[in-house]
Amino acid sequence: MALKLEPGTRLVVATHNPGKARELAEILDGRFELVAAGALGLPEPEETEATFTGNALLKARAAADASGLVALADDSGLSVKALDGAPGIYSARWAGPGKDFAIAIAEVEQRLEERGAKDRSAWFTCALAVAWPFGPAVVVEGRVDGSLQFPRRGTLGFGYDPIFVPQGSAQTFGEMAPKAKDALSHRTRAFEKLKAALL
Repeated sequence: MALKLEPGTRLVVATHNPGKARELAEILDGRFELVAAGALGLPEPEETEATFTGNALLKARAAADASGLVALADDSGLSVKALDGAPGIYSARWAGPGKDFAIAIAEVEQRLEERGAKDRSAWFTCALAVAWPFGPAVVVEGRVDGSLQFPRRGTLGFGYDPIFVPQGSAQTFGEMAPKAKDALSHRTRAFEKLKAALL
């Protein structure tokens, strides 16, 4: 089987996060027919891997095998240098069961203060995986470096966006219009690699 995605292919997007689903749809720019995992009633698999690529692959494989469709999954998060890379793969878990990222952002700020850390270096990582039902899979990773800004700024984006300033910008992701963020984001960088591999 040639590992290529033809335009118009029906893809199940293996995320239950509306913000991620929206960003992925914007980045894919109408190339494919997208259906969300939640709309198909697919369960969220437990993320048991130790890396972003491992968890993206796990989610894509679960969605593809359960739906019979080619699946696209994203696993992404914020890593903070002064917190030894945390929250990393646990970025969503820091937001608690209600996925309240105000809680997660407060946790990041509190831990930095407890450590007396002056270094605000941080980066976002995105792993994208595409899996065919009971077949092969491809996974790639993108990253964007920047620094943290407190207090939070901006109401756009989602997750940790209001505290992350990408290198070369004065705005947080939370202050950027979607197209401006997409031009810089870890998700777009991962998708460029995926395009090179599959499109």
